[in-house]
Amino acid sequence: MPVFNWVALKPSQIDGTVFTELNDEKVLQELDMSDFEEQFKTKAQGPALDISALKAKATQKAPSKVTLMESNRAKNLAITLRKGGRSIQDICTAIETYDQQALSLDFLELLLRFLPTEYERTLIGKFEREQQPLEELSDEDQFMIRFSKIPRLAERMNVMIFLGNFSDTAQLLMPQLNAIIAASISLKASSKLRHILEIVLAFGNYMNSSKRGAAYGFRLQSLDALLEMKSTDRKQTLLHYLVRVITEKYPELTGFHTELHFLDKAGTVSLDGVLQDVRALQQGMELTRREFLRQDDSPVLKDFLKVNSEVMEKLQADSKTAKEAYESAVEYFGENPKTSPPTTFFPMFMRFIRAYK
Repeated sequence: MPVFNWVALKPSQIDGTVFTELNDEKVLQELDMSDFEEQFKTKAQGPALDISALKAKATQKAPSKVTLMESNRAKNLAITLRKGGRSIQDICTAIETYDQQALSLDFLELLLRFLPTEYERTLIGKFEREQQPLEELSDEDQFMIRFSKIPRLAERMNVMIFLGNFSDTAQLLMPQLNAIIAASISLKASSKLRHILEIVLAFGNYMNSSKRGAAYGFRLQSLDALLEMKSTDRKQTLLHYLVRVITEKYPELTGFHTELHFLDKAGTVSLDGVLQDVRALQQGMELTRREFLRQDDSPVLKDFLKVNSEVMEKLQADSKTAKEAYESAVEYFGENPKTSPPTTFFPMFMRFIRAYK
């Protein structure tokens, strides 16, 4: 007989379906299939098939397997393990020895989602107590059993990810902290900038003398108003006039912006985010130290701590300096550090400098 190309359901897939209510063997007993065989036989026709025997054989071939994981979670783990491209034993040995060469950082971060749950550990314990053969389990379940045997699994995984991320993260944070420190200190130290603001304050008080009382200072956002205020003939702004006055009367101030450093870089920094990242690195370093105390024969942890402890100390010191320098500068110019982040504070000076030039 030719083959009928249908998509057959597995025995485990028909529970609760219409097919459990059907009896095709009864139909075959009721019909004379000889005419059908004659009409549809192939040139190399073999003996008639025993449908009952085939079904029994299919059922024997597809026993219901023991499972330790929810099906979707098992599928996702299978995909992740394929990405790793290594055997179960190789993966687990690499984690036990903190071998970062064997496992990529991306793979470790994916694998972190599959730390055994309490329920899975319970099922694993039951499976082992019953001494069932491992062959009955899928590759994912076999991996989960071996994975769950790694001591302090969550700590090891987090330490490995921390080790892999530390250098790149530190290199990203240091320039941002340095920019905040340099920009904050240069703003506060610039005598020329102070004199420029003094001139702005003088002109502002002169203009408002007949309508308002004298002001002792002004918010930095007021610098933007220098471009908005126009002369009577509308041909120049107040800033244009001030630039001319400074050029003629205070020529030593014309290059005031050369005293200010890294304002553009500092203006892109989320200081709260950077400080939070430094704290996260410190927590990772403390976790690594605790792991090393528990496993002081690990050359990977020993070498990492030897090389990077000073880097971490410098990051902590720089983060403290950056926070203090920034808050001091913001308060010095009459602003509130809590409501004026670097992305708002430094651009006010940058806009003024661009307009001045």
